Amino acid sequence: MRSKQAGFTLIELVMVIVILGILSAVALPKFADLHANAQKAVMEGALGSIKSASVIAHSAYLAAGTSTKSVSLEGTTVSLINGYPARDDICKAAGLDTTSNGDFACATTSTNSMLIRLKDSGAGDVCVLYTEAPINASPTFFLGTFKATSATCS
Repeated sequence: MRSKQAGFTLIELVMVIVILGILSAVALPKFADLHANAQKAVMEGALGSIKSASVIAHSAYLAAGTSTKSVSLEGTTVSLINGYPARDDICKAAGLDTTSNGDFACATTSTNSMLIRLKDSGAGDVCVLYTEAPINASPTFFLGTFKATSATCS
């Protein structure tokens, strides 16, 4: 009488390992670029927050009368330039966490622009550039690539 097989043969184990290797070789590249996609999505969300904060601040400015120099957004005082948030207050107005434990870094790049990026980002990563509103116009928003050598977003 023959005894029943108690485990897997060596060939069966090798075949399972080969199949798992092929599957991982095909699936790994699809997951390898998720960091860049996630970072871009976060910065697109930040851009949306900045645009919304700008419009809400401008609405509050119009409602309060066009002589006001600041508005209060959910208890946060936001300075205005030409009826829109000043570059130094845009991160605060948009609710971006720039504290030591926060995710975002906001830095001035010129007399009227603010560079917003993720704290752990480097050269080639996604950034947002907010430029204050000139007289009788809206501010400009730009989603671009961070250049570490010149500390710019282009």
